[in-house]
Amino acid sequence: MALQWEQIVVDAQDAGRLARWWAEALGGWVIVTDQPDEVEIRKSPDQLPGLLFTPVPEAKTVKNRLHIDLRPDDQEAEVERLIDMGARHADVGQGGDVTWVVLADPEGNEFCVLSSRKAD
Repeated sequence: MALQWEQIVVDAQDAGRLARWWAEALGGWVIVTDQPDEVEIRKSPDQLPGLLFTPVPEAKTVKNRLHIDLRPDDQEAEVERLIDMGARHADVGQGGDVTWVVLADPEGNEFCVLSSRKAD
C-alpha cells in the first residue's frame, strides 16, 4: 500500500485571506487552488504537502489539537516579522522556560516558532 501526505486542512472563516497570510508567512508559498470552497497553498505547485483552507461559519474556540512548528534561522527576527504580519503571542500553557515561542495566526490558530538550529 502506497501512502503520500497530501495536505493539512485548516478551517477558516475567511479561507482566502488566511491562505494568503500563511503563503506569505511561509516565505513565498504559492496558491495552487483558489475556489470558493477551498484555497490550497504549497511551497511550489508540484510539491506536497500543502495547506488547504476551507471556509466554516464559526470562529475558532479552543486550542488546536494539531499545530505547525516552524524552525527559523533567527527566532527573534522571525517572531517579530510574523507579529508585524498580524500574528499574536498565544498562551497554551507552555510555561516560561521554553525555547519556542507560541503564536496565533489572524484567526487564532496556534503555531510554534522554534529556536534557531544554530542555537541548538
